[in-house]
Amino acid sequence: MTTPVRRPAAPSAATPLLTVLGDTITAARAADRDDLVTRLEAAARRLRDPRRRIVITGQLDQGKSRFVNALLGQDICPVGDGETTRVPLLLEHGPAARAELVLTAPGAGETRVEIPFAEIGAITPQTPYAQGRQVVRIEAKAPNQMLGEGIVLLDTPGVGGHGNSWASSVLGMVPAADAVLLISDASTELTAPEVSFLRQVREMCPTVAVVLTKVDLYPHWRQVAEADRAHVARAGLDVPLIPVSALLRSHALRLQNVQLGRESGFGPLFGFLKEQVVARDQVAAQIAVARELHSAAEHLALALGSELLALSDPERADAAVRELQIARTTAEDLRRSSGYWQQTLNDGMTDLMIDIDHDLRERLRAVAHTAEDWIDGHDPARHWQAIAEWLTGTVDTALGDNLLWTYARAETLAERVAEHFGKEGAVDLPDVDATMDSEGKGAGASTLSELEPDISAASKVLVGLRGSYGGVLMVGLASTFAGLALLNPLSIGAGVLVGGKAYKDDKDARLSRKRAEAKAAVRRFVDDVAFQAGKETKARMNRIHRALRDHYTGVADRSLRSIDASLRAAQEAANSAVAGKSDRKLALERQLVAVAELRRYADGMLELAAPGRRPRAWQAPSAEVRPVDVADPRPSGRHAK
Repeated sequence: MTTPVRRPAAPSAATPLLTVLGDTITAARAADRDDLVTRLEAAARRLRDPRRRIVITGQLDQGKSRFVNALLGQDICPVGDGETTRVPLLLEHGPAARAELVLTAPGAGETRVEIPFAEIGAITPQTPYAQGRQVVRIEAKAPNQMLGEGIVLLDTPGVGGHGNSWASSVLGMVPAADAVLLISDASTELTAPEVSFLRQVREMCPTVAVVLTKVDLYPHWRQVAEADRAHVARAGLDVPLIPVSALLRSHALRLQNVQLGRESGFGPLFGFLKEQVVARDQVAAQIAVARELHSAAEHLALALGSELLALSDPERADAAVRELQIARTTAEDLRRSSGYWQQTLNDGMTDLMIDIDHDLRERLRAVAHTAEDWIDGHDPARHWQAIAEWLTGTVDTALGDNLLWTYARAETLAERVAEHFGKEGAVDLPDVDATMDSEGKGAGASTLSELEPDISAASKVLVGLRGSYGGVLMVGLASTFAGLALLNPLSIGAGVLVGGKAYKDDKDARLSRKRAEAKAAVRRFVDDVAFQAGKETKARMNRIHRALRDHYTGVADRSLRSIDASLRAAQEAANSAVAGKSDRKLALERQLVAVAELRRYADGMLELAAPGRRPRAWQAPSAEVRPVDVADPRPSGRHAK
């Protein structure tokens, strides 16, 4: 006998989501569906959690840390000339100022070490607090009004620059972010690497803004802002640009001056955060809750509809039971490791691993070949700093594009696996964002080694003199037979010619050695990056594999449980006595009406939250049997695989 399902509160546009979720959880618990209860409770926890994660990124020396301090109205991040943020810093609300260092080691999970809050700015990857372990990030809590409203800030190290390859690591943090703010100061226009990095960020996070800082220092900031907007438009990116002055905001807060606060430009920034971060996150939460409510309504209706059909029409009930048995066999095949979806997933992950690894190596080889071709035509010692910066930025771009391709291919694989799950309805796709790196580990953080310095001017003179000695001596001795002195115009001229040739030959040899040394340094740098990035790629693929496997195993398990409950209810109803059938039918009809209202409410939430948008689901075959249309609780006898 199916456990009675309590009718949820009459859903309407004004019904609080938590109330509807609570009623649905009660109904699922009454139906002994702990799997549905777990998912619904997770949706409720997300709805109650007000935190929105914002990643602050940008190139070196753009004023990121000062901007974060001005945004919070509190001096927390270290500020100074040069690189001040060397480790990602996560800031969230807490009753008291407190900081922890998150560390990791091979073969071990994350560990935490408490550090003095005042020493946040002095933490480097080589800090003694790490004791040889890898520093992942700093997590700090502080009593702050903005943080108390649910904002979580992640201040990242600067990207770009020689020895500061953090772009690929920051991209690993982007998928889990609710918004990304790219910081660029008003001294110059956006550079090509910045626009390329902005494109990569925009592909992985829908809420992105460019924040133009230090407008108080540069009178021409308006021209720079217009040029930046033109660069963004040419790149085909729909990203707002917000000019701000952290210094003016700091003065405004200190002096309580409204006019300075208005001129600082932080008003439009807070408007962007309110409209594009908070509101968008609320929409995403509503869509996620609607998906869970929609799925729970279908699962709960399955057993109720099967039992009602068996009570209403015994003749059709026999056919329904047979179809349910067939559907149960299909669902069992899906759940077992022998299911076709498992084979598709395993084969797809193998192909994905090969393709992603080949793509990564091909990109890095192309970068190395381009660098070597350039070195062949130039003196690397004169341009080594520029080569290092170009190589670091280009490698970061390659790693970022490889990460984006991994993300797209994983979504495609998820859709291919979803095709195995039935012939009607929609199968929720896993959130691939959650399978990506939540914190970067610095795949491209290798440093290009320095070249040996060129010889001094005195050494070059000695090379010429040493070469000229032979010419002077040879011609001078020959000229003595003609009665001339050893040093004469002929011998000196010969010495100059021979010395010049010796100097040129030595210069060419030194240039060849420098080019060979530069190429070897580039190859070592690329090999180091490939080694570390390859390791992280394999780890990322394993996370994606586990996430897809667990998600679809859960889909198969829920389908099987629903079919089992439906089959058991139909068989018990068919074998039950005539007495009490009318009352049971009325109770089932009332419960189905309640479940139908729940589904209609979920559909209404989707339309209100995102007009024209449906849940992120693959409209593909479903192994879930639908004996009744949940939107129409009257028995229809429709059974399908």
